[in-house]
Amino acid sequence: MLPILGQPQPERADAARNRQKIIEVAAKMIADGSVDQLSLDEVARGACVGVGTVYRRFGDRAGLVLALIDDRERRFQAAFLNGPPPVGPGAPPAERIRAFLHALIDRVVEQLDLFLLLELGPPAARLSGPYRVHHTHLAALLAQVRPEGADFLADALLAPISAHLLRHQRDVRGMSVEEIKAGFDALTQAIRA
Repeated sequence: MLPILGQPQPERADAARNRQKIIEVAAKMIADGSVDQLSLDEVARGACVGVGTVYRRFGDRAGLVLALIDDRERRFQAAFLNGPPPVGPGAPPAERIRAFLHALIDRVVEQLDLFLLLELGPPAARLSGPYRVHHTHLAALLAQVRPEGADFLADALLAPISAHLLRHQRDVRGMSVEEIKAGFDALTQAIRA
């Protein structure tokens, strides 16, 4: 669903207006704390469009959530694909892995409610889009440090960057984001050993 920094497909003007209204209403519902009640029916009602329009455009709630995280996700992808080091090219692979994981934690925390909703969706939604891009990038970096098992290691490093786990660590265990990042530093050092 989310292209890797691809250009958006051209849309009819009315379709673009409807899409924007839908996104704005959904974003407002989330900002107002109505995350749990985010339904395509409610969004359609708030955007004054037919529910069929919302379903055709986004497919399901996970599709709408992916659309809501799209802009920030594109900026994040641009940073690790073409931005300055250490997140972007130019730093040694181990430094890039650390910087990428730290930036990804910040990325998920920044839109935690949306990532929580995405994780509640079907596995195809959770493991496609951003996850697939993050996995591909991280596996490529890991292959430069430790070629054997890079795909598995990428999954193993991405698994704890779950919105539900991050919220639990922060809100229940009282861990700061910096403490969570320090845990990842220890984990990545063990991989290099």
